[in-house]
Amino acid sequence: MNFEKIGIVVADGDEYKALRNKVEAGDFEKLEVLKREAHKFEIHTENGAVEVISILCGIGKVNATAATVCLISMGCDVILNYGLSGGVSGIGRGEINLPNRFLEHDFDLTMIGYAPCEKPAQPTYIYNADEQLLKIANEVIPTAKLGTAVTGDSFICDDEVRVKLANAFGAMSCDMETAAIAYVCNYADVPFLAVRRVSDDAGNDAGAAYRDMNISDETLLYDYIEAVIKGILNK
Repeated sequence: MNFEKIGIVVADGDEYKALRNKVEAGDFEKLEVLKREAHKFEIHTENGAVEVISILCGIGKVNATAATVCLISMGCDVILNYGLSGGVSGIGRGEINLPNRFLEHDFDLTMIGYAPCEKPAQPTYIYNADEQLLKIANEVIPTAKLGTAVTGDSFICDDEVRVKLANAFGAMSCDMETAAIAYVCNYADVPFLAVRRVSDDAGNDAGAAYRDMNISDETLLYDYIEAVIKGILNK
């Protein structure tokens, strides 16, 4: 896989901290993209090096979309994302979801005759992760679970909503960014992969469980992303 520049989109400041600490311990350039913190650096293996640009985009679909468009316009020919997600079905707290398909669960024109999530005059509203990137990530994280990620501009903290997302969309996890990133990448023909760790069960007590994991200063997700990039370089 020959990529010249890789973009990383991260929504939350606590999630971005591990990347910042690792990058700023070496050679890097501090950037500002859309008034957001960003870094430019290189990752090396014996087989070569690749330039990486990361953006702390802020939470939500609009922020993630804007950051992804900027990264692609800056020459990134693959986009990666990592972060925490709610577990909807078939996955437990602390486990890793490699989403293979993405959709926006909060886009709803059913009242005027469209299917759930369907967008008028748009060929598809279900977006797929890149198969080659999924294969590399699955080699890096063999215990990860593949499944559908659903995205919406709200933190899911409700047992009834969690059941609805599982039944209506076959969701494994829920978040507030991935389908928006996947949409941009799909229509720009840019490969996309997300690595998401489940912080909570998206149920009534999800808020406390999420906060507990989000402030724990773990480096696991960025370590996985770096390993995926090295896997790309070695292919």
